Amino acid sequence: MMVFTIAARELRSLFLSPLAWSILGVVQFILAYMFSSQVEVFMQIQSRLVGIEGAPGVTEVVVAPVLYNAGVVLLLVAPMLTMRLISEERRSQTLSLLFSAPVSMSEIVFGKFFGVMGFLVVMVLLIALMPLSLFTGATLDMGMFSAGLLGLVLLLASFAAIGLFMSTLTVQPTIAAVSTFGILLLLWILDLAGSANMGSASSLFAYLSILRHFESLLKGVFDTSDVIYYLLFVTVFLVLSIRRLDADRLQH
Repeated sequence: MMVFTIAARELRSLFLSPLAWSILGVVQFILAYMFSSQVEVFMQIQSRLVGIEGAPGVTEVVVAPVLYNAGVVLLLVAPMLTMRLISEERRSQTLSLLFSAPVSMSEIVFGKFFGVMGFLVVMVLLIALMPLSLFTGATLDMGMFSAGLLGLVLLLASFAAIGLFMSTLTVQPTIAAVSTFGILLLLWILDLAGSANMGSASSLFAYLSILRHFESLLKGVFDTSDVIYYLLFVTVFLVLSIRRLDADRLQH
């Protein structure tokens, strides 16, 4: 299928890009430092936790904060991975070739999306190796760990969908990156508005916050409403991307 052909091409181009390798290296370095810091904190308080009933374990103290920090760090770098998806095609005049090829707008959008998601999933797998290394001396709550990883993948899918849509709106990758970051940051800090005493508006802000649903999964609470939220979120922005490319195609 053309979707997988486009996805493979996008993934290959990412791995051939020095920027992507730089992002991969910097993210792993930052998270490795945060992971070692959390392990050190756990070692310092471990003796005090032994006598406490229901005390948090290594998954709560080490793994959940690392996955949370991974979400924050990737919020900063995801726009740089998605900014070229369509805008670069438009700027280099290759988007017209895609329009003339026997491929639908849906296949282009899904191919681009799956391509960048392939790279992000590789990044998540590398991040997961850090908590898994704790198996040598500790016991992980695999349910909580799995829910946290699922939350991180869904969060990144949301980042990628927004970035892809913003990339369809402009010919300048830099503008796509900055606007994507602005939207992601707004959706992230909506959680603060959700915590304020604003009546029904607070509940709405809390539900719209992309962070609130991630935190729920990090706590090991698997609620289908959180998963549905992310799936709807991704679907909306992919549909908007398809509609945008359809409008572009009609102008050619």
